[in-house]
Amino acid sequence: MKRTAIVLCMLVLTACSGKPPQPQAPQQRVATPWDDMKKAEQKAKDVQKASDAQAERERKALDAADQ
Repeated sequence: MKRTAIVLCMLVLTACSGKPPQPQAPQQRVATPWDDMKKAEQKAKDVQKASDAQAERERKALDAADQ
């Protein structure tokens, strides 16, 4: 009974402390080793798209010249 009373008093004191909870700062994004790999992969995809577009323009120009 004595333990229950002590625990109950501690709970009441904790609940009624009147301190507002500390605001948590937004967590900043942590860089990972994969970030650089993803950037390199995206850059390679962009280069491939530019290369494909250039090849398509050249193909169209050759087709137009043949006709």
